[in-house]
Amino acid sequence: MTPATSGVELALDLPPYLSFICDACGYIYNEADGDMDGGLAAGTRYADIPDDWACPLCGVTKADFTPYKAPGLDALMAQLQGRRVGPAASRRDSGGVVIVGAGRAGWQTAEALRALDPDLPISIVTACLGDVYDKPLLSVAMARSLTADRLVRETGADAARRLNVRLLSETHAVSVNSALRTLRTTHGPLRYSHLVLAHGAQAVLPTGMPASLCWRVNHLGMYLLLRAALGDLTTDGAKKVLIVGAGLVGSELANDLALGGHHVTLIDTQDQPLARWPSVQVGQPLLAAWQSLPLRFVGGVTVARLVRQGQGYQLSTTDGQTFDADQVIAATGLHTPSRLALSAGLAWRDGIAVDAETLTTSVQRIHALGDCITIEGRSSRFIEPIARQARTVAAAICGAAPVPYAARTGVVRVKTSSWPLTLH
Repeated sequence: MTPATSGVELALDLPPYLSFICDACGYIYNEADGDMDGGLAAGTRYADIPDDWACPLCGVTKADFTPYKAPGLDALMAQLQGRRVGPAASRRDSGGVVIVGAGRAGWQTAEALRALDPDLPISIVTACLGDVYDKPLLSVAMARSLTADRLVRETGADAARRLNVRLLSETHAVSVNSALRTLRTTHGPLRYSHLVLAHGAQAVLPTGMPASLCWRVNHLGMYLLLRAALGDLTTDGAKKVLIVGAGLVGSELANDLALGGHHVTLIDTQDQPLARWPSVQVGQPLLAAWQSLPLRFVGGVTVARLVRQGQGYQLSTTDGQTFDADQVIAATGLHTPSRLALSAGLAWRDGIAVDAETLTTSVQRIHALGDCITIEGRSSRFIEPIARQARTVAAAICGAAPVPYAARTGVVRVKTSSWPLTLH
């Protein structure tokens, strides 16, 4: 841009940049920042965004965004008082609401509850610090040079103060006594009037891959430890990284680490990456987009054994191949931990079975949402449904007008910036 052009633009006195919020997941599009991965340069006005643009986090379209202005404290209090529900606000059972999990599902539930009742006692139990962040950004953070402080949108302590929530961080939920309405934790028992399970899912490891020898990047804390292990590229040099699993997360991480300068080998049992979507044949174009990166894909192989090898690791496959690496990442799917559900006597179908409309479990006063649930035996481990699920759960707990949940076909934004994809 020439100085003359810049002066002309300044003289135009353009209107201020605006913000728009995704009603599905809470992502905020700032016109000043744009969405570089989505092809929107900084300064792109909302009116100029193509109708087929997708939310960077959950994949919904432009039609699901509404104008957003961050409210001040006075506005927030007025909103809370205006939406207060009379009968529910005065009801006080011992313990209030206890939420297990401080990921997006846990915090969205706390937000939805507080919007309906400013006085409801709410406690959140989490094994981590409870910081609020956008999990999908973990697989693009290196290419975007996102440090820990930029990944965290709000510390857990700050979010708890804002919402008047009791946060029990670095606390593990051990078991549930549904008869006594008690959650046993590593910091003592908690009484509840309603229990919300939002503890997510855990990574599945193939046979032959010990958990102690590989990374499972399923939350911020683990991702930051991985970044520390990789070191600084300028002082420690590029690392050889082996990623097992070329699905959504594995492909995104491979793309990001390769763009970050590391030498990546991505392996999978299928012949192409993203084989879950065979009808759209995305594997070959993605491999073509990766040709200029230090990224090698090996398909059609099955893990046999992962062992320590000197300062690094060696993985062997059932067909006799071996792969050496400085760090190994498992991106081989998720499963829901069953301990809490089984201790509470909840119905189980490859996850906590919940009613399709109310998200209630088989035990009264216990609700569940997010990655840990299944509806008619099917899970949906994406961002988009969570805000809608939280509103359904909150309405049921507070005695407000029902907000029936309806599962719908998801749109997946694949953040492989070398060749971004939007898939159904």
